[in-house]
Amino acid sequence: MRFTTLIKHPADWMKGSGPHSDVVMTSRVRLARNLRGFSFPGYSAERQRVELLELARPCVESLPEMTDGYSEEYTGLTKIRKQVLVERHLVSREHAARAAGCAVVVDRKQSLSIMINEEDHFRIQGIRAGLNLRSAYALVDKADTALESMLPYAYDDRLGYLTACPTNLGTGMRASVMLHLPSLVLSDQINPVIKAVGKIGLAVRGLYGEGTEALGNLFQISNQHTLGEKEGEIIAQIEKVIERVVSSEMNARQKLLEDSPTMLQDQVGRAFAILRYAHILTSKEALNLLSLLRLGADMDLIPNCDRSLLDMLLLEIQPAHLQLSAERELSPEERDARRAEITRARLQMLTGPSNVSASNSTSEEKPSDSNDE
Repeated sequence: MRFTTLIKHPADWMKGSGPHSDVVMTSRVRLARNLRGFSFPGYSAERQRVELLELARPCVESLPEMTDGYSEEYTGLTKIRKQVLVERHLVSREHAARAAGCAVVVDRKQSLSIMINEEDHFRIQGIRAGLNLRSAYALVDKADTALESMLPYAYDDRLGYLTACPTNLGTGMRASVMLHLPSLVLSDQINPVIKAVGKIGLAVRGLYGEGTEALGNLFQISNQHTLGEKEGEIIAQIEKVIERVVSSEMNARQKLLEDSPTMLQDQVGRAFAILRYAHILTSKEALNLLSLLRLGADMDLIPNCDRSLLDMLLLEIQPAHLQLSAERELSPEERDARRAEITRARLQMLTGPSNVSASNSTSEEKPSDSNDE
């Protein structure tokens, strides 16, 4: 598969739906694996990384899941194309920054991707829509088992799978869930939720993982421990926590609808108006406004709005995707104008927000802080 064909089609998880997909956007599981007899990528010379790539890449490409998939060595990719793969969550930012001796193999549905010579020799990653960690794990486990039958994995009977970073020892598994939590943010309940999740050993990160900002009210929750627990136990614990966070978000949405219907409609209406008519949109502004519009769609405040339209738009307006569609590098100012142009076009068929039903409001809203006399 060519790069242009890969990008032309949306990933299965972008257009699909799964359990709690109004709050849980994706479930992702990745496994870190290494080969015996080779130094970890961060400690090996370019010649050694190329040698491992030549040994491992044909094995990865031979997996049944990778039939007619996309396979590319990084020396053949431009900076923009690598960034597009990052924005699609198919490779990590760290992997995209590398060149010789590194490659990625992706299946046609963009549900399974395998990075070669990332921090570890293999990063095997599966993505599903909604709360679907077990399905994502089944996907990567099958690929992992097949690769282990072909290649000598670095494994210790006491420590489990050996990895470049000690925090990945054991299962080498990181399971994460991407959540859309606008109502917990609007009602100032997000910090207690993050604090509670952290206390039970899970990590909360931003849109693109560790060290990134939670733009668009999007949060990733993942396990931090990989040693001393089985994969099924880790996934069951995360699912249990996610169910509670989903419940908190849904309760917050209902409370906003009952206690602050005018504020809610104002937020969604402003987001719709700016996105529909603006001619300049920064990335941060667009993500935050699309988050509010997605909330409005999920609460039926935006009539006939397909959530997948907004999820696709979230991807299309990312910097590298904008430059790829323009077929040239764009300045930040040009990207902001191009982002607004695409957003206006995609939303032109939408009708504006409807009124919140009076029956949904059970209490009086608090007076605003208006300065009007």
